[in-house]
Amino acid sequence: MSPALAAGLQIAAVVIVLAAAYVPLGDYMARVYASPSDDDPSDDDPSDDAGSESDATGGGTALRTRTRTRTDSRVESLIYRLCRVDPRAEQTWIGYSLSVLGFSAASVLFLYVLQRVQGVLPLNGGLSGVSPSVAFNTAISFVANTNWQSYVPETTMSNLTQPVGLAVQNFVSAAVGLAVAAAVIRGFVRVRVGGELGNFWVDLVRGTLRILLPLSFVIALILLTQGVIQSFSTGFTATGLDGSSVTNALAPVASQEAIKELGTNGGGILAANSAHPFENPTPLSNVVEILAILLIPVALTRTFGTMVGDRRQGLTLLAVMGALFAALLAVTAAAEAGARGVAAEAAGSMMEGKEVRFGIPGSTLFAVATTGTSTGAVNSAHDSMSPLGGGAVLLNMLVGEIAPGGVGTGLYGLLVLAIVAVFVGGLLVGRTPEYLGKKIGRRQITLAALLVLVMPALVLIGTSVTVLLPSTTGYQGNSGDPGTPGSIHGFTEVLYAFASAANNNGSAFGGLTVTSDWFQTSLGLAMLLGRFLPIVLVLALAGSLVTTKRTPPNPGTLPTNGPLFATLLLGTVVLVAALTFFPALALGPIAEAVQ
Repeated sequence: MSPALAAGLQIAAVVIVLAAAYVPLGDYMARVYASPSDDDPSDDDPSDDAGSESDATGGGTALRTRTRTRTDSRVESLIYRLCRVDPRAEQTWIGYSLSVLGFSAASVLFLYVLQRVQGVLPLNGGLSGVSPSVAFNTAISFVANTNWQSYVPETTMSNLTQPVGLAVQNFVSAAVGLAVAAAVIRGFVRVRVGGELGNFWVDLVRGTLRILLPLSFVIALILLTQGVIQSFSTGFTATGLDGSSVTNALAPVASQEAIKELGTNGGGILAANSAHPFENPTPLSNVVEILAILLIPVALTRTFGTMVGDRRQGLTLLAVMGALFAALLAVTAAAEAGARGVAAEAAGSMMEGKEVRFGIPGSTLFAVATTGTSTGAVNSAHDSMSPLGGGAVLLNMLVGEIAPGGVGTGLYGLLVLAIVAVFVGGLLVGRTPEYLGKKIGRRQITLAALLVLVMPALVLIGTSVTVLLPSTTGYQGNSGDPGTPGSIHGFTEVLYAFASAANNNGSAFGGLTVTSDWFQTSLGLAMLLGRFLPIVLVLALAGSLVTTKRTPPNPGTLPTNGPLFATLLLGTVVLVAALTFFPALALGPIAEAVQ
């Protein structure tokens, strides 16, 4: 089979499955997060509710009818009672934000302590407690849905810490992203004088129990059929080809691999991540993992359209995501299919750092999927990619990971850029800046601008300070005099590390040793601020929208559900990324590519 045919078949399989799951999964998630209070006749302006739209445009009425009869399961009710949560109570953006921050802070503390004391706990496999700096970095990483790993899992984390600590955070950190996205959608749908956006604890429980657990269970079963292991044994000894004794690590991989991809987490239970045959043994398992990565972020656009009462709005966002994904996939695949260098010319393509069982097509598709979301899992060495291919996956993160983005984060990240686009577009053509009937005023555009600036500030400040510190040069696997290939590639490695941390991606370019106190601390802070500053700001934005009256469309309103707005939004995304990061990219991958 030719590489082109293999690539085409894999892409076709991914697109077909995503298309088949788009409507049922998207509508199901809309029902999960629809609140019965949205049907309350005491709303400030019931005529403004999304459900007043016709079924032809959004299915809002059908959705509202179902929410009236839905009740919480016994398990959910038990959790609410044990945690003393009133599921009928709702929170403003401030209360919602404090709940997110409080839950995340408690999660960081629990995970840190668990790592530090794992040596005295069962199933430790002879491993001692994790060092303070690594435990600090890892706790923040997994709670922030980044899953950056500055350690070797097989020799650092026990088979108790992995499922009880890290796998649990894979579920709940993804559920936090889903909950925030649901709250932001309610900001567009509702009109509330009190500014209520929902109940974080209810959204967290529903997202975990109704969406992530069932889907991850199905995916884990599929991975088991492909040979992904599931064991609480610490390992086994085998005889190598040279006759020497080799110890192979074992772990409960399949269960964690499923939520690792589904929740766009990315932290491997084994050091080689999805390049390890125990985590990703076959080309079919590779496609399944790619589907798991993309499934929820893509379907969330349908959820958005259903909840706001106009499914064309969701399709418009999906078109922008798809266009960005396709463009970056084409650039990456073309760059890796060529041959640059003696080794690549001998092999006929850029096979260094790639698994032969996946080849160029499976490796590039996985790389673009994992950097286009906040997953960070890898099945090939990004550091070994061509300068253009490596620059493309780096750019995939720098555009804000919105193609299609992480679980929840991709949707609300693109919505923020949509607000910027409609504000700028409205001013350019002299039309009222409105989005989904909500006027975009000074407060909304100020918060949107701050949201757009958070990630670039973290990436550029972190990178500039790191490359200026004399002590950090020794940690770069590639360095040298300014302008040399080694120094250029070393700069790209640092830029990639901070882009990965600030975007909560977690993948690494390689060639950079990040075990020093500087990198553990600086990258940890980038992950922390990159996750929770946008969450607080986007909830504040939703809080300002929920108290804004909805105005009906008029001839002066800029349409936001068609090709014209999709083009405007796509141009805004590209322009913001280009103006912000072109100088840094010119010093790194672009300079390396033109040498």
